[in-house]
Order: sequence, then structure tokens, then C-alpha cells
Amino acid sequence: MNESSHLDELLASRAASSRRQIEPCTVVIFGASGDLTARKLIPALYHLAHEKALPAPYRIIGFARRDKTDDSFRAELLEALGKFSRTKPVDEAVWNAFAANVHYCQADIADPAGYQKLKAMVDATDHEKLRSNLLFYLATNPSQFGEIATHLNAVGLLEKCENGGSMKRLVVEKPFGHDLPSAQSLNAELIRHAHESQIFRIDHYLGKETVQNILTFRFSNGIFEHLWNRDSVDHVQITVAEKLGVGSRGGYYEESGAMRDMLQNHVLQVLSLIGMEPPVSLEAENVRDEKVKLLKSIRPMTPADIARNVVRGQYFAGDVDGDPRPAYRSEPKVNPKSNVETFVAVKLAIDNWRWSGVPFYLRTGKNLPVSASEVRVQFKPAPNILFAANKDISLDPNSLTLRLQPNEGITLRFNGKVPGAAMELRPVRMQFSYDTEFGAYTPEAYERLLLEAIAGNATLFIRRDEVETAWGIVDSIRNAWTDKPLTNREFYLAGTWGPTAADDLLSADGHEWRNPQPQK
Repeated sequence: MNESSHLDELLASRAASSRRQIEPCTVVIFGASGDLTARKLIPALYHLAHEKALPAPYRIIGFARRDKTDDSFRAELLEALGKFSRTKPVDEAVWNAFAANVHYCQADIADPAGYQKLKAMVDATDHEKLRSNLLFYLATNPSQFGEIATHLNAVGLLEKCENGGSMKRLVVEKPFGHDLPSAQSLNAELIRHAHESQIFRIDHYLGKETVQNILTFRFSNGIFEHLWNRDSVDHVQITVAEKLGVGSRGGYYEESGAMRDMLQNHVLQVLSLIGMEPPVSLEAENVRDEKVKLLKSIRPMTPADIARNVVRGQYFAGDVDGDPRPAYRSEPKVNPKSNVETFVAVKLAIDNWRWSGVPFYLRTGKNLPVSASEVRVQFKPAPNILFAANKDISLDPNSLTLRLQPNEGITLRFNGKVPGAAMELRPVRMQFSYDTEFGAYTPEAYERLLLEAIAGNATLFIRRDEVETAWGIVDSIRNAWTDKPLTNREFYLAGTWGPTAADDLLSADGHEWRNPQPQK
């Protein structure tokens, strides 16, 4: 597809972006026997039904290869719901009403006859909307996305709607490709059978309430938006830390590493929301336009830049909270000589008017001391003129921390005087907690994302040019690592905050990492 056609599709997507009323629909889940369906998708749909958020009527059809009946499929889902539901016990009345709408289509993804069988099930209703309003959730290997779309098109269940108004939609899971060429190829394959406005690329991170709140916090509070620029901000730190190691996912991780697994999607998504310009409205395409502009403003790095501004790491044997952890190279399905990164830290420069000269430090890793995601905006220090005579006083720069998980909330750090006769200053915190203010109830990310996909609101989903821009950033870094073995300074003890090289990355600029604190 040429650039002009691509632009036409994006413009059509923009015209169709306003939120539609939720209409009756049929949700078809490919990969219905998989872990994602049991752990996330069915619990999310059940909770939406419990909250009476699903349209009336609705149907859910699971499509998978294993031999099951409707009843056996429902029994398996109920058992999984008992384990993974965020509300327990399962409400029997709600489940019975929900299960009556759940069906199973036994077929192989590669078998064209299976799609004829699916079409017969879709058409076996008198309700016209249930036949025409179709949401296909591809909870499968990405290599099967194009094949599924082709088969759906062949039987008339999926058609490309040029005006962007179709209620036949594809929801596709990450990873969306493993590099820029594969992402472009996958996009081209899907675009053959579906318009860009019909494709919902999902990143569950965007469904988190605290991530969504970034835009609200930034653009509804004038006191902070005036400070959100190079005049007031010294630097920004984004940390997505995982306490768990690779575990049983060694085979997958050998192909992805931390850069592909986390930074290309989750971390860059948070960066785009933190740094983007105000959109002209909250309609999907206006928000996504600004996110793409931000990503395209990231300064490209030469190999020399990458050597200075990017740190990779890999954990060796240690312990996390007294729990022994093996070295990455000793994990199942991992090459004993692997150079795959389990940690990455990057210093990025954004070349636009708002952020010129403000460094953004991003890091993510496995087997770190805590599981936490947070953004720390470090403001420039105040002049020390008034307190310069007292050498015992050290002014701590103000900072704002957005804690995305756990202990979700926002903390403003400023200096205050300690009570007493002496002039003693100490950093203090003003803290907002989601649990305290709104109660413990927070919907799961998949609940919000599934509801938005059914409604046709693409704001929380990733557009084609956005995913390709992110891959371009990541590929340039990964290409510089080709055939370069890890050095001793790039290994880190499991249970610590990464290799010493990551600390050097900030200390070279006179900064230091501010580590998330353990959950209390």
C-alpha cells in the first residue's frame, strides 16, 4: 500500500472515530482454549455482564481446535472464572444468564471448512444485529492473524469497509510483529481484508485506569500543565519493573528480550501519553495523532549515541525477598550462552518545542526488587540564594510521581520546615491514593478494552503508524547490539535494580534513579 492510500485510510478512520452507541453483537474468540481466554477475556466479559455493560442481546462464540461441546466449554470457563475472577464467589444467577450466550465452534484455524461452520453458527439467529455486528478477537499466535482474516473474508464474515463504519472488527493481541518489517508485513496482510478503522491493536497497558488518568491529570489541571515543559522540568524517569523472572517463558523471551517485550509497547505508550501535546479533542484519532507526533519527535540515535545512551542487562543467580532465582542462562529453554537482555535502560531526547533539552530515562527489567510501574517528573531546582549561607541545608528538587501500579496514586514532593527553633528543611509528600479516594474497586484493563472495542472507540488502541514508529525506534537500538556479547558490567544480581551501567547512565548527567518503594 502506498503512502497516499495509507493516509486516506487514516483520514477515513478519523471521520469515523466518534463513539457509537453500543449495539447488539457477536463476539468470536479465536484461540478460545488458550490461557488468555480463561484468565482475562471470559472474566472480563462476565464482569461486564455483571455490571450490565454489555449490549442486549449479545453472543460469545469460542473458536478452537480441541473437541468440546457448548456445555463442556462452559464448564471449563466456569472453573477458570472461579480462579481468576476479581469478584468472588461467582454470582450463580449472572453466570447462568451469561453462559446461555456462550457457544463453542470446534475447528482448526487452517481449515476453510471450519469457517463455514462458524458462519452457520453466526447466521443461526433471527436477530439481524447478531448476524451483522461481529467482533473477532484473535487471541492466537500473530503468525495466524493474516490467515484468519483471509478465511473470514472468504466466507463473508469480514469485509473491508472503506468508509470506516463497519461493525465487523478485528482485535489483535501483541506482539504485533517482532520488528519493523514484520509489523509492516502484518499490517499489509490485515489491510487486505479490513480497513484501518476496523483493526484494534490491543495493548492491555492502555486499559489500566491509572494509565488512562495521565491525560486527565495533565489536561484538566492548569497548575500542572503550565509546568509540563522544558522551562520547569529537569528530566523524566519512567520505570516498569517486574519482580518475576522469565520462568517458563524462556523460549519466548529468547526471541523477544526486554526491548521487544516491554519497551516497544508498554513503556513507549506511557512515554507518549506523558509527553504528547494537547489534542484538539478527545476523539480517538486526535489523541492518537498526538501520540504518533511525540514518538516521531524522538531523536534518532547513531551507533555512537546508542553506546552512550542505552544500557542492556541480564540477571544472574540471586534472590528476591529470600526466594532464590536462577541465572537467566539457566532458565528452561534458554541458550546457556544467551546475550538476550532481561533489562534495558534508555536515555531519549525529544526534539520538539516543549521538551527540547529534557532527557527522558526509560527502564524495564526482570527479577528486580519490586513489581511497580511509575513515572517521576523531576522539576528543576529552585535557586539556593536564601539558604546558601546555611551549608547544612540542602534543597531537594520538587518532583511529581504518578504510580501506575501497585499502590496506584500521585505523589507531589516538596520541601518543608521541620518544627523547631533551627532552620531545618526536609522533603515531604502530598499524596493521593486511588484506593483511599475511590475505594478498592478498579476494573480490569480487559474489561475497558473489550467494551471500547464493542463500542468502536479506538482511543485506547494502537494505530498502524504508531506501532510502526515504535518498532523503528527499537530496531535501531537492537541492530547496534548484533553480534555484541554482554560485558561484565551488563550483568546484574537478581533482586537488585539492574547493572551498574544503568546507574552510570544517569550519573553522567548528575542524576540518579529514584526506585519505586516496596508495597506496604
